[in-house]
Amino acid sequence: MDGVRYKIREVLDKSKIETFLQQARIGHLGMVDGHLPYVVPLNFVWTNGKLYFHGATGGRRNQVMGANPEVCFTVCEEYGTITDLVPAKTDTAYMSVMIFGKAQPIVDLDEATHMLQEMIYKYVPGYYNRPLPQQHVDKYRSAIFGGPVQVYRIDPHHITAKENPIEEEKMFKPGKTVHKNL
Repeated sequence: MDGVRYKIREVLDKSKIETFLQQARIGHLGMVDGHLPYVVPLNFVWTNGKLYFHGATGGRRNQVMGANPEVCFTVCEEYGTITDLVPAKTDTAYMSVMIFGKAQPIVDLDEATHMLQEMIYKYVPGYYNRPLPQQHVDKYRSAIFGGPVQVYRIDPHHITAKENPIEEEKMFKPGKTVHKNL
């Protein structure tokens, strides 16, 4: 029964998935570190059907991806709780997308500059009054590790999406009357 229920929640509308990935602010990068999972929350940009993120070149994340570039990037937004007269039927309104692919370091300066500009547009829209110069990107250094920042791209080979839409009349609001039929 669970398989049928979750199949119903599958999202196949590519434009809905695109919009969701463009607007969501945090994703979780899942990697395989030897035989162990390793997951890191990240800011990201979804553009031209590819996912981009960046960070300092040092550190565990880059070592893990260097050894095994196969990753799963998960983005999820929780919209609230859907109530029901039966407590076991209380549920969560959400949308989630999982992107499977290989993480590749970007060496092309044009692509790295484009990605970092997209990050600025997404996370601080209107804050900077001119485009990011390429030479700035080329010299960009991490405040933490003192090394250059590395941009990564995930070319998806598989994407899945699920949602449980908001049911406005059933959404939990603090202070709402408690049903006493338990």
